[in-house]
Amino acid sequence: MFQRATPDQLWKLTRPGNRHDRLTRDNLLDLEDHHLVRIESVQEDQRQVWVLTRRGHGEAKQLLEPKGIRVSVLRKQEYDPDTGELLGTGYDDHAAAVTSTAAELHRAGIGHRLGFQTEIGHRLGNSYVQRADLVVRAPEAGVPVLLLEIDRRTEDAHDLVAKLRRYWEWGRLLPRDADKRTVDLVRSRPDAIDQLVNHEQRLWRRVYPPTGREGLVPVAFVFADTTEAKVANTVAVLEEAGRRYWAPRRYDSLYLKAVTARDYRQAVPVVVTTLEQLQEHGADAAVWRRLGRTGEQTLTDALDNPDGHDLYLAQEARADAEDKRHRATQREAERPVCSRCGRKFTDERWEEITVHRTAVRAGDKSVCGPCRADDVAREEAAAEAARRQAAAPPEPEGEQEPGRGRGWFRRRP
Repeated sequence: MFQRATPDQLWKLTRPGNRHDRLTRDNLLDLEDHHLVRIESVQEDQRQVWVLTRRGHGEAKQLLEPKGIRVSVLRKQEYDPDTGELLGTGYDDHAAAVTSTAAELHRAGIGHRLGFQTEIGHRLGNSYVQRADLVVRAPEAGVPVLLLEIDRRTEDAHDLVAKLRRYWEWGRLLPRDADKRTVDLVRSRPDAIDQLVNHEQRLWRRVYPPTGREGLVPVAFVFADTTEAKVANTVAVLEEAGRRYWAPRRYDSLYLKAVTARDYRQAVPVVVTTLEQLQEHGADAAVWRRLGRTGEQTLTDALDNPDGHDLYLAQEARADAEDKRHRATQREAERPVCSRCGRKFTDERWEEITVHRTAVRAGDKSVCGPCRADDVAREEAAAEAARRQAAAPPEPEGEQEPGRGRGWFRRRP
């Protein structure tokens, strides 16, 4: 995994619970006796740099590669043909910073010693390969995956912005076997990858596990062997020039004033720290700063989104409930009152007088349902009386009073 390491780094990677690196040094000497490791160089500060021998490299490959763990290339012993001096013994400061960063993460319980990978390539659509200095997978520590870039301020700040852009672009790629409909949709609509293609359909989910948070794969910039002023200037450039890639967006909500949550789904979570802070306080301390925030947090707190999707759901629900209460209050204030008895209209009566298909036969629209029912009852009673009257037989015309008609035909005396 790491080509070279000092006893101090190996101690933190293998025996972080020990108070010092004495046991690690003893183990190195024992491995040296068995021709499995050798000292490659001694630094100016007297640190010994150890590497695997050919025999040790072969045994490491047999042990680790069947488990899917990549072993770094063999550091060969090569000598100058003229002077006989051992070549290639310069201990690259960047490689040392990468190993030290991994050691501090492991010492803090963030990542298993065999869970680190270096120089992992991420191929973009134009075939450019963006290589991460270090990849850690530590789900038990709340960090399923984290890509780390170790910078000793040998790169311009805008070069780091370009790296961030490439990680963002890689997180938006589709796998090669994506269905044709999705590919055509993304090609025809620039916003399709954001709005219509979820993370499960993208390439990065074939490579890394879900992060457990909104957004793409998180990236950490660890600065080493530099000044606070240079780090501050670099972070300021990252924040400003890289805003498109790390910054969340506003949610498209009907309640813009009530919803303050931010949408992190298409953003790269970016955290920054220094190797010196990791060594002094520990990687599990509040030494990480999330771009867009002030102050330092623990790594998991920095990666979390307290103003993200969970807050959005809560604010949206509260705003929707408040809107319903407001509309209900407003509706009650507008509810008609019966002009006859003073009672408020029921919803059914209100609908009856306002919907066109029922309003034509709603009768007096100023009265409530019960009063309207009384009107209907009176109308029906009057109609029934009229019907009965019309059905009764008429009286005979010219009928005489009883006992008077026959007197006209009496016989005369």
